Amino acid sequence: MKPWIVETLTPRLAALDLDHRLKLAREVVPGRMVFTTSFGIEDQLVTHSIFTQGLEIDVVTIDTGRLFEETIALWEKTEARYTRRIHAVYPQALPLAEFVAEHGVNGFYRSVENRKACCHVRKVEPLSRLLAGVSAWVTGLRAEQSQAREGVNLIELDIDRKLVKLNPLADYTREAVVAATEEFSVPVNELHAKGFLSIGCAPCTRALEPGESERAGRWWWEEDEKKECGLHVGPDGRLTRGPAPESMR
Repeated sequence: MKPWIVETLTPRLAALDLDHRLKLAREVVPGRMVFTTSFGIEDQLVTHSIFTQGLEIDVVTIDTGRLFEETIALWEKTEARYTRRIHAVYPQALPLAEFVAEHGVNGFYRSVENRKACCHVRKVEPLSRLLAGVSAWVTGLRAEQSQAREGVNLIELDIDRKLVKLNPLADYTREAVVAATEEFSVPVNELHAKGFLSIGCAPCTRALEPGESERAGRWWWEEDEKKECGLHVGPDGRLTRGPAPESMR
């Protein structure tokens, strides 16, 4: 992990659009880069940019075993559209079996601790295996998505994972993302049109009510306003897993 990369790219990325941000990052950051997609509208736009530019960035998803059928269908449709395979990582069988045996198949509804434990087994641990040895992790995070994500930077250091984290849509609005997907005929999840603006596992996602924030439908039975699954937060609950360089504060 090289802090100078963040220092160098931060001012340059701000003036660019998505395509040029990804292209520049790929040119500057050495080593393997991975983009993790959940097939939401932001991730579909990033996937489109990576595939149409032919960038050497691996596109991978975490198949938790509880995805919506619409998400699985979009996965196949996206591969067909770009003639590229989107690989997957999966939960480890034994820890998952132990969680279900102890808490039940839907035990995550019973407590925040159970829900976070389920997210850890199904998402966080597989991500840790996926990112081992990776130089840069590309995400579809946007600052506008929730209060917890307001401080997301275009590029930052993930201290815990010892890599550079690139969030090329950090300053994009949802309207800008939607407009881009329409302009380039990017396939999107059918659930978006049914009120699911943020889509995760089927048991843990519902459609939004009028006036709700984008991620209000995730783990809706919890009252915590800063709900996250653990993919983008550290043990202290902060979104950014490491302190930003001085120039970014």
